[in-house]
Amino acid sequence: MVDLAKLQDVLGTLTIKANEPLSNYTYTKTGGPADLLVFPRSVEEVQRVLAAVKQENLPLTVLGNASNLIVKDGGIRGLVMILTDMQELVLEGNQLKAASGAALIEASRQAAAAGLTGLEFACGIPGSIGGAIYMNAGAYGGEVKDVISQVQTMTRDGQLKTYAGADCDFSYRHSRFQEGDEVILGVTFDLAPGDQSTIDSKVAELTHLRQSKQPLEYPSCGSVFKRPEGYFAGKLIQDAGLQGYQVGGAQVSTKHAGFIVNVDHATATDYLEVIEHIRLVVWARTGVFMEPEVRIIGED
Repeated sequence: MVDLAKLQDVLGTLTIKANEPLSNYTYTKTGGPADLLVFPRSVEEVQRVLAAVKQENLPLTVLGNASNLIVKDGGIRGLVMILTDMQELVLEGNQLKAASGAALIEASRQAAAAGLTGLEFACGIPGSIGGAIYMNAGAYGGEVKDVISQVQTMTRDGQLKTYAGADCDFSYRHSRFQEGDEVILGVTFDLAPGDQSTIDSKVAELTHLRQSKQPLEYPSCGSVFKRPEGYFAGKLIQDAGLQGYQVGGAQVSTKHAGFIVNVDHATATDYLEVIEHIRLVVWARTGVFMEPEVRIIGED
């Protein structure tokens, strides 16, 4: 049993939420409760959280914007730390320094407004900076790895570390941070001066593409599957006749087959059943293995 008073002593002014539904924070509007939930506002508060979970021997789960995530209906044991209160964005010359909880969309906007090119591709990606680094987020031919100079992290012992972009083992939807347990604190993007009208035109074009092709009117977890080599995930799902397929309140979008949308009070279990059905049908039809891009965590 966790001694909440003892835990609060270590956390200081940080508020602990107990048995908090994570459906309040995920983009799918699904997910069971976190035993304990905190929102650190600074590097020092992250350090305090790490000290507290070590002292109390608690499992720790670190989340960002929860936009490409499914939390199972049983929720998450231990303590969940959501970093979205750490939102600092600072422009220094051609570099943009961004805290882990800042929105990638906002980073893209600020870079564009400053006449810096390199982050236009991210103008419609709804994740946090930390999540984008964790999974090497990308869209429309760009990936965050292309513009990362440095990544700052903290080990579970509270030690600060800095990685050059080249040392982060970035590949398609992958980084070294998926194999470790360090907390991503922030990033330095290396950008370049560009022509303002060209930057604005690119952002407008990609924003229009996203709004016209993606089912933004419903909650979703974004693109569900990785792109199989030689194929497009959405096309495979569409060709399998699965658009509109629905379990409970979770439906394969009729607008874009690569998305599963929450059309009627879906549960995480509904989502997982749709995902499994898609994988089985596409495999039986084509022999192509569909690997989820969305991160799936928590208890059944």
